[in-house]
Amino acid sequence: MKLLSALKGTILLILPLFIDAQNISGQPSPVRAAGIAGARDTAVRIPLWPNGAPGFENRRNEPEQAKDYWVKNIHNPSLTIYLPPKEKATGAAVVIFPGGGHRLLVFNAEGRDPARFLNSIGVAAFILKYRLFREDSNLYSLDKEVRQDAYRAVRLVRSRAAEWNIDTARVGVMGFSAGGEVAALVAYTPGNGNPQAPDPIDRLNGRPDFQLLVYPGPLGVPAAVPKDTPPTFLIAANDDECCSAPVVSLLERLRTARVPVEAHILSAGGHGFNMGYRSNLKAVRAFPQLMANWLADMRLLSPGEKKDPR
Repeated sequence: MKLLSALKGTILLILPLFIDAQNISGQPSPVRAAGIAGARDTAVRIPLWPNGAPGFENRRNEPEQAKDYWVKNIHNPSLTIYLPPKEKATGAAVVIFPGGGHRLLVFNAEGRDPARFLNSIGVAAFILKYRLFREDSNLYSLDKEVRQDAYRAVRLVRSRAAEWNIDTARVGVMGFSAGGEVAALVAYTPGNGNPQAPDPIDRLNGRPDFQLLVYPGPLGVPAAVPKDTPPTFLIAANDDECCSAPVVSLLERLRTARVPVEAHILSAGGHGFNMGYRSNLKAVRAFPQLMANWLADMRLLSPGEKKDPR
């Protein structure tokens, strides 16, 4: 009841049934198929730092562990690059933070799949493998090393904007669950670089220009948000015991700060619906198009246009 009371009068839910994970024949829908076909997975993974993470250079060669859908044991944080075809590229880019409770990364469903979808609408995507503080709590912390990874990822993308055909003023972040908590580390602070840094990448601004938060975790809710917080897209399912309340809390704070925000609370879907492809619920499967619509409405997919239509 508290959730319903918090939502009353604040959210208009519009759920067009557009994207289906499968059609009646059991084949991928045309929209999802287009996303996969339109993605150009360069199969290139680049480390955030060429010699390893500062202070942990001696661990850069430790192998990651991967099985089924997840990756863990990350000591050399990196970006995996997905670029749209040049003729389709809009100049927008998104750094993706997969979820996994800070113990692992749900790399396929919350990294690869969203990257391919973003490519299908002309957005370059970069999946961040960040360090996992709950897997290695004696080594890493959320506020220090994970924040360092997130800032470095955004700065690295901006540093190679010309190479990747990216507009440095349209670099956003996308976070799922724990990845939404990682997004919070860079979204609510200025992100100014260090002009005296020996590495030119560290001189760049690391704050994103927009954020896409899919059932973000509770550690990603600040006490207040600054008025210059990047425009925000929020979505979660009402029956998500973990991460529907953080969306409501973020919505209230963003509205108080008069930040451009769009929020969707789905009646069902639980936690971890990823991009909706495996759900039987039409509203859940529709969510990627809702996100694409928001990006278009905010003019983030239009080169040379003002990104905030207010």
